[in-house]
Amino acid sequence: MSTRTSVRIALIAGSIVALAACGKSDVPPTAAPAAPAPAAAPAAAPAAAPAPAAAAPAPTVDEAVKRAAAEVYVFAYPMVLSEVTRQREAAVAGLNAFEHRRGVPGPSTTGVANPNADFLYSQAWLDLSREPVILSVPDTKGRYYLIAMLDAYSNVAASLGKRTIGTEKREFAITGPRSKAAIPEYVTEIKSPTEMAWLFGRIEVGEGATQAAVTKLQDQFTLTPLSEYGKKGRRKPAEKPAARAAAPGDPAAEVAAMDAPTFYSHVAMLLPGNPPTKDDAPMLDKIRAAGIVPGQPFDMAKLTPLAATSVQEGLKAAREAVETAAKRVSTADVRNGWSIDRDVGRWGADYGKRAVAARRGLGVNAPEDAIFMVARFDANGQRFDGNNRYVLHFDKGNLPPTEGFWSLSLYNDQQHFAENPIHRYNLGSSDNLKTNADGSLDLVVQAADPGGNANWLPAPKGQFYLILRVYWPKQDVLDGRWAPPGVRRLT
Repeated sequence: MSTRTSVRIALIAGSIVALAACGKSDVPPTAAPAAPAPAAAPAAAPAAAPAPAAAAPAPTVDEAVKRAAAEVYVFAYPMVLSEVTRQREAAVAGLNAFEHRRGVPGPSTTGVANPNADFLYSQAWLDLSREPVILSVPDTKGRYYLIAMLDAYSNVAASLGKRTIGTEKREFAITGPRSKAAIPEYVTEIKSPTEMAWLFGRIEVGEGATQAAVTKLQDQFTLTPLSEYGKKGRRKPAEKPAARAAAPGDPAAEVAAMDAPTFYSHVAMLLPGNPPTKDDAPMLDKIRAAGIVPGQPFDMAKLTPLAATSVQEGLKAAREAVETAAKRVSTADVRNGWSIDRDVGRWGADYGKRAVAARRGLGVNAPEDAIFMVARFDANGQRFDGNNRYVLHFDKGNLPPTEGFWSLSLYNDQQHFAENPIHRYNLGSSDNLKTNADGSLDLVVQAADPGGNANWLPAPKGQFYLILRVYWPKQDVLDGRWAPPGVRRLT
């Protein structure tokens, strides 16, 4: 019974007692019989007793439990999505081993949103619960590369590449949060905050580079369990499992289809090896309030019917909120029609933003490694349409400020590259771009070949959008002092 209901009942009871006291006779007794009184008027009918208070309807949802379940869903969503993704993709390469993707992404690349044709990609899902793994990187001889290590919650825990360590040959020991293993003195330790980690690597292809040359570099990025690591300068490669087909389907769709027992059981079983940080301590209270015990499957049968309903309703509300927000156009810093989000990769306690970013696609970079800028509208606020012609014009000296490189990519409304006759899906500083006589630069975006020496990025018939990527951006980009100009529609 709630406090408010108890107080209301006590007030009603007190009122009834007071009314009864006021109705008692207060006439003093007499010594002799009084003279006969005239006939009295008929006695009034007794007052009706007060109607009993209507019982409050039984609650159908415990709002506190519902809110806790919803907050836990948003907090843990990236971890559960990462685990489902890891299970699917480890079927191809196994755990603690690289999967090197040999081809540059193209229109047939449909398993990832917004693919990038600047790189050849490599990835590895790590299980650090048993022992560390040794990451060996080759001398890329100045070629740009980047390996981002993401923890279970999709935070960028480390960045390795030309910006941070140069391009010489190096070796690193990646250790889990509970590891006490002795690391060889000539190997640099990288501590992962969670036992599940994802290495997302890429090597720039660049203008004129052969994919065969970059493929050879890919093969020199290796992972070796510490127990199999030999003496200095010698190592035994990790054995790969027999090739298997990845499980069909979409990990995000699988997570969205989970009921409360399935989702929260994933959370419970993942928490011991992937602990929240000290800053996440308040979330532990929410986890307990939702009935989740780390290391134990979530059992709805142990909850009261009210609590079970509340947990399921909390999951449903949070899931709908994440799915809806992920479909919206980002409302980050919008400049000249470009949506620019610089506060990514290290989410802190912004669990909502982290969950929405994971739903849109795992693998967000730290801002100092890359800033992505998205445009869906021209300078006049009209949606891009391949039936029109557009130009992105950079004045002399106003190209994207970068220590690395930049590129402009075009995508159809399915978040994929659009097929085109010259098989060109991005243009950037690594290409042989033609500048104007005054030193400015024009990138022409349209369906038909503009002819001449135009820097042409082919567009499909229909709606599309653009992503400008700036790798290793300079401080002007990070601070927001530089933004790309609006894309003008040509008439």
